[in-house]
Amino acid sequence: MKSPGITRLIPALLAWATAWAAMAWLDGQLELANLAMLLVLASALSALWLPGWASMSASALAVLAFNWFFVPPKFTFTVDLHQNALLLVAMLLVNWIIAGLVIRQRRLAETAQTVAGREARLRQWGDTLRDASDPAAHAAALRAALQEASGRPVAVSVLRALGAQPDDSASLQVGEPDAEQCAGLALCVRDGRPMGAGSGRYDELPDAYLPLRGKGITLGAALVTGLARHPQAPELRAHLQALCDQMGSALHRSLMTAQEQQAREQAKLQATRNALLAAISHDYRTPLATIMGAASALQEQGDRMDGAQRQRLAAGIVEESERLARLTDNTLQLARLDSPAVALRCDWESTEEIVGAVLRRARRRPEGGRVRAWVEPALPLLWCDAMLVSQLLDNLLDNALKYSPAETPVELHAMRDGEHLVLAVSDRGPGIAPAWREKVFEVFQRGDTAPEQPRADGGRGAGVGLAVCRAIARAHQGELLMRPRAEGGCRFECRLPLRGDGPPPPAPEAKEAPA
Repeated sequence: MKSPGITRLIPALLAWATAWAAMAWLDGQLELANLAMLLVLASALSALWLPGWASMSASALAVLAFNWFFVPPKFTFTVDLHQNALLLVAMLLVNWIIAGLVIRQRRLAETAQTVAGREARLRQWGDTLRDASDPAAHAAALRAALQEASGRPVAVSVLRALGAQPDDSASLQVGEPDAEQCAGLALCVRDGRPMGAGSGRYDELPDAYLPLRGKGITLGAALVTGLARHPQAPELRAHLQALCDQMGSALHRSLMTAQEQQAREQAKLQATRNALLAAISHDYRTPLATIMGAASALQEQGDRMDGAQRQRLAAGIVEESERLARLTDNTLQLARLDSPAVALRCDWESTEEIVGAVLRRARRRPEGGRVRAWVEPALPLLWCDAMLVSQLLDNLLDNALKYSPAETPVELHAMRDGEHLVLAVSDRGPGIAPAWREKVFEVFQRGDTAPEQPRADGGRGAGVGLAVCRAIARAHQGELLMRPRAEGGCRFECRLPLRGDGPPPPAPEAKEAPA
């Protein structure tokens, strides 16, 4: 492979060879001044590739050779002072001036190209960090960019947490610095200022230590070995520091975003706990008061009541106790599912068995006879937490029974829709006002019915049932939707994904789910 010096020398030699060949061919056909113009042209062209000293030397040698071969008397260095001395001196000066101007322009072009390359490198590095979710993972890319810009070995130390040190487990190091250089990196991180030759701190060091600076904080450092010996060290240092500062700013943004996210999660968790406490203190009072009133009446006046009165009070205690148990289950599940690291107890479950268990519990209630259920045959097994899915269906059936007229049926359907299992509960109640069709899934929100319809439950309820249902559906990577029915009422659809790696589906006969 040819070296860059030889590659640049070949065009210059070709320019000189072409000019001398043309002068030899035209000698005797053109005047001496015209031949001298070919020499000036060759000197200007060779200056595009030769170094400054080489171009000046070549021009001087060319003038001497021109005097030897073409200026009378030929093949001597004797010059007619009246005729040719001025021509030779003017040729030499013109060659040097043109060569100087060409070399200066070439250096300006090289400098502009270097500056443009650095700007492009900064833009590319900024784009890389802007799209990075974890900037620390790009420490190797920073090292490569610094090595490309400086041509020197580089080591990078990045802190992955606020308050970390370069020598602990919360840091990432790329490169192979020795013990002394590791100490220099640690000192640079602690001080947050550049070190090494030309920085004003420890100028006797041959290496450069550049901090990765964020906003008021240092999150790492870079070591550039032997930067003091680089011919463009002062200008290059500013470029390398800009690359490091981009990395420091990206690291700072990433860490602050992570802290902000953690703070939001903690605030959300605390808000949920406060809301649950508020629900317990407010919405638990009604069933507790009913239970306490009925129990004290039985205790104090039970012997003066007939059997029907005692049965009515006992039934009220059971009903309010079941309501209190459902409310407790919902609030506890809501708190559990709202946790960022919730773990479900999933297994392969039969949809028919889940629906059958829910249907048996619903029909033990006085109004449970209105519930009708249909399960599509040959449904595949569902990978789910059976207790949570059962609680979801219990809540949907409880809402449908409370908010629909006593003479209308409540329908429960289980069917397959592509790669999803759909569990749907439909009623023929008053429906939900359009403005509340999404709010009903929020915690402690109880949707308004149509303006002309009163509440079927007398205004009772804490407003956590549907919020728990949606949380359960999303915990299973599914979704809970509410669709108004054209004939009146609502249809709540829970869509749960079916996994393709499960066991073969059971093959039950097509029938209505057992009571």
